[in-house]
Amino acid sequence: VLDIIRSQRWLTSDVRPWSDLHSPAGVEMVNGITSEILRKNVEIIRHIRALATEGLVTVPLAGSDGKPLSHHEEMPVAVRTHYMVGNHDWPLHLPGASYDLLRHKVAHHLGLASPHNKPFPHEAVESEELADALRRHRVLARHGDIFDPLSFADDRDASSIGDALAIELIARFLQRIETELHADLTPAAMAAIREIDQIRPTLLAGNWIECTLERHVPQLAIRNMIKRLWDNLVDDLLELEIIRHHSRWTPSDVIDGLAGALKFSKRDSSQWMHRTLAWQAELRGASNESYVAHALAEADLRNRRARHIVYGHTHNFESIPLDASHADGYVLNQTCVNAGTWRRTYRATQVAAATQEFVASESFSLLAFYQADERNGRSYETSTGTLAPKSAYISAPPA
Repeated sequence: VLDIIRSQRWLTSDVRPWSDLHSPAGVEMVNGITSEILRKNVEIIRHIRALATEGLVTVPLAGSDGKPLSHHEEMPVAVRTHYMVGNHDWPLHLPGASYDLLRHKVAHHLGLASPHNKPFPHEAVESEELADALRRHRVLARHGDIFDPLSFADDRDASSIGDALAIELIARFLQRIETELHADLTPAAMAAIREIDQIRPTLLAGNWIECTLERHVPQLAIRNMIKRLWDNLVDDLLELEIIRHHSRWTPSDVIDGLAGALKFSKRDSSQWMHRTLAWQAELRGASNESYVAHALAEADLRNRRARHIVYGHTHNFESIPLDASHADGYVLNQTCVNAGTWRRTYRATQVAAATQEFVASESFSLLAFYQADERNGRSYETSTGTLAPKSAYISAPPA
């Protein structure tokens, strides 16, 4: 919800997410970024708060036959909003009085039910009320970052490789482009390059640069300059202690893997993108981008406690049947649902080409889970819409 990690404000000082965030400088940085997010997004934050404080959600009264009474005032429904952290806002999971004060500010602005005097939960079991609500709806929900070795380092109070990618590669690349090459690039080229922050997974950023340069930058010298800048930043990234530390415990060789995924000088064929995606899937022990393999391994699925396994993190909406159990005339259907994202996403095209192309879309998914007869016995529903982005994001201007 609050994307603390991907702020360019980190580049204004020596403080990083992998620094001591309990130090005065660390607390000040996280507080400053969070306060700025709240300030710049005041309108939508006001709407979120109003859900819990102004009775905006209502349902019609029902008659004895259970049908809505159309000529009566609707009854407001109490809304309790819980905050679960992931890999972009994990500092809100840090313990301590300084972060309690920050959580109090966030809880006040968003109208949260989450208590602010302890870390916002990363796992539902860290919040008794949230765990109870999920249990009653037979849902297991988690952000999903725990399955991504690049985004989770076995401790949600610690930084990950993904933080370094976001700050020391993506944010710093954009900063260098703006300060050093802005005058050499057309507005269309600059707009396209800025979209690198939307690429998921981040490891495909090099592929995005490649197709952007092919489409928007005809000067070979400028193309080569941008590629050298990128490769040099990758080299600097791989020298960071946070990268070298994690390379000692990750199953694959992280430094070689990151170099192969990101550097133009390591590109060996038109299969660069497919090789990168395969390596990232291998890191988390899967065969593709889907998280269904992790859902199948959840204990709450196997012991039938959960009807629904719900993840986020991947930015890809999914609704996948997992199992159907038949006993005594009753059927328990179990599903895996990924919430997708609110961000613009770029997906690789299926037509093979020397330079892999991307197509953007903007999707938004709503998930609802019910208990008892709230939805005439139906346990869940999803609603997903997709909108093509404005052509300015994906097309060069006419010659």
